[in-house]
Amino acid sequence: MSEPVLRAVAVHKSFGPTPALRGAGLTLAPGEVLAVMGPSGSGKSTLLHCLAGVLRPDAGEVWFAGRRLDALPELERSRVRRDRFGFVFQFGQLVPELPVLDNVLLPLLLAGHGRRAARKAAVELLDRLELTGLEARRPGELSGGQAQRVAVARALITAPEVVFADEPTGSLDSLTGERVMDLLVDSARERGASVVLVTHDARVAAYADREVVVRDGLVTTLAAA
Repeated sequence: MSEPVLRAVAVHKSFGPTPALRGAGLTLAPGEVLAVMGPSGSGKSTLLHCLAGVLRPDAGEVWFAGRRLDALPELERSRVRRDRFGFVFQFGQLVPELPVLDNVLLPLLLAGHGRRAARKAAVELLDRLELTGLEARRPGELSGGQAQRVAVARALITAPEVVFADEPTGSLDSLTGERVMDLLVDSARERGASVVLVTHDARVAAYADREVVVRDGLVTTLAAA
């Protein structure tokens, strides 16, 4: 078996006196789509933020590509998030002042890529996600499903090794959400990216290869999807 691309070992995280994670652990295989499920307040989003290097655990370890992610200085963790991770959030979090094309190619520009090559990659990805013709629109001129597909394009533009999706269909109707999930999972698989999918929706979790259930800050159930 191949080594996990991402691994959490006995991760603890508290906010003030309130524990959010109490020793959670999981592994993510290369190319795997993993659903992290659980009720509101279970710690699943905190676990995602620790896995992505956004939060440092109070105790435990997070390993990415053979390195202790949680032990890296903030600047290095920021570079990993920028260059090797992609993020899709419930409400997209697009830059409202920028047109669609610039929202998508922004991560490449921040990483030092030339604008011409970045633009070519963005246009190709927008076409893959059925967004051709919307390049000049602002986020406020898009439907919810269109905006979320733009967010998916932005997450994938750097060819990340891991995509973190936190309730990516939570603000969408069921049919639109299904289309977004089809495109997210298919596009990630085409690029060989692993996906950590945080959701409370069993229909969304059904897109995963495997499901982890988080309760009271612990990974309590591991089941085949």
